[in-house]
Amino acid sequence: MPGYAIVNLMELENGAREGGPTLEARFARSAIESEHIGVSHFRYAPGRRSNRGHSHTEQEEVYVVLSGSGRVKLDDELADVRPWDVVRVAPGTFRGFAAGPEGLELLAIGSDRPEGATAFSQTTTGGATKAPCVPRSASSDIPARSPNVRLPPPE
Repeated sequence: MPGYAIVNLMELENGAREGGPTLEARFARSAIESEHIGVSHFRYAPGRRSNRGHSHTEQEEVYVVLSGSGRVKLDDELADVRPWDVVRVAPGTFRGFAAGPEGLELLAIGSDRPEGATAFSQTTTGGATKAPCVPRSASSDIPARSPNVRLPPPE
């Protein structure tokens, strides 16, 4: 095996379980055979709100807005995002996204996901649940560990 990998994110299978044509999600961690870095691409259709939000007990993530605009919910705060904004999310911080009128395209980069670590999900009523973090395979999508979270629509 060489010491590098080149994969085109747009050639990976759309791993979004929900949203039909309003959400695309491509996960490259397995495809690039990475032990320490995860890279994912998300595309939300105009006005699409994330039905799922989550936090990790140990994993830090960074999201780069590639195009469009929208809002991100970070714990109890809402922030507007636009192209080339970089959002760093520390372990334990809840995150979820909503697309603006032109949609929202994100690149997500995550650090190690220790096996057996826990991810916490926030419900619409503010309750929290927890489930083991499950490593993704090249063909899998976001594990069903996050109940629905409603974000306010972008302004």
